Amino acid sequence: MDLQAELLEHPYSVYDRLRDTAPVCRITGTDGTPAWLVTRYDDVRAALADRRLSLDKSHSKDGGYRGLSLPPALDANLLNMDPPDHTRIRRLVSRAFTPRRTEQLRAPIRATADRLLDDLGPAGTADLVAAYAAPLPIIVICDLLGVPEDRRLDFRTWTDALITPDPSRPHAAKEAVMAMLGFFTELMAHKRSRPADDLLSDLTAVRDAADGEDARDGDRLSEDELMSLAFLILFAGYENTVQLIGNAIHTLLEHPEEQARLRREPSALPAAVEELARYEGPAPLAIRRFPTEDITISGVTVPAGETVLLSLSAANRDPARFPRPDLLDLDRDASGHLALGHGIHYCLGAPLARAETEIALAALLERYPVLEAAGPAPRWRPSLRARGLLELPVRYDTGHSPH
Repeated sequence: MDLQAELLEHPYSVYDRLRDTAPVCRITGTDGTPAWLVTRYDDVRAALADRRLSLDKSHSKDGGYRGLSLPPALDANLLNMDPPDHTRIRRLVSRAFTPRRTEQLRAPIRATADRLLDDLGPAGTADLVAAYAAPLPIIVICDLLGVPEDRRLDFRTWTDALITPDPSRPHAAKEAVMAMLGFFTELMAHKRSRPADDLLSDLTAVRDAADGEDARDGDRLSEDELMSLAFLILFAGYENTVQLIGNAIHTLLEHPEEQARLRREPSALPAAVEELARYEGPAPLAIRRFPTEDITISGVTVPAGETVLLSLSAANRDPARFPRPDLLDLDRDASGHLALGHGIHYCLGAPLARAETEIALAALLERYPVLEAAGPAPRWRPSLRARGLLELPVRYDTGHSPH
């Protein structure tokens, strides 16, 4: 069953059909190989926490999942690991993404959002993906990691080449990977020679420690793990958040009454972000998994080594978990949504992504009492890996009448 075209064009209607008729079905996966797609909330949530479903590609059977080809220096990351390596590396980096650290970042994030809106001016039209939703998270994550400003645009270009490959440029993804490898090699060398107050300098110091608490505890990074971790934090920290912010703005443009409500009740924004993430999350699918033994999901036996794709988007629109799921309801208790995952592989940067989205919406809604779609309906990225917009044209005005 090849559902890729349907899923790109009408994802939620396809998910509705599959949940009812084939909640675990064979499809052509994102890399062109066969995969099992799981769509019901209870099944997806249980599978996300099932230790028999491995992220380690070595469990993929011959002729199965190929995926994105990364060099070893970028491939030794958390999205390819199970415990105990996953536990060890996640513990090292989780210190940078605690709720307390996120709270400390709120003021800088708001200052960045305000600066981007200053650049837009008091009124006009703009593409809010290019002018706001994309630059905000790349600035935040690059500041956190210590990436020089003159390299940030490069990184955005590379991630776009990986997430939404251009059929007319078949070698673009490989070129982007090699460019990133060179970039991170150079960046790590710079952090060693000129350490600063940033996350990459801290991780490099842990990697290079000859002794000390981290080394005694066995919390050491190999050189490939260090490079791969830097790659993953920058890639995921940008990619998920730009979709989360852009999708949230798009949804509020389509629901002007809810947009107006959030202006009147900014205290409702944290809960609104949860419902917006449930309604139109950034990732249609969780990272692929491979059963280490034959497993049964909704009565279907999935053989060991085959590829399993868990649909976060389908689970978040499952009426068995969220009544009237196609309705945006800011009063809904959206806790338990799976937009940012579940289990031990739950999104490491989730507190930061939530904070960035909340602050981005607050700054935008406060600045522009008039905010409406401009031009034709925006186009979605042709990707099952990311649910996001190619552009988001809007008309905005600081006045109280349409511009």
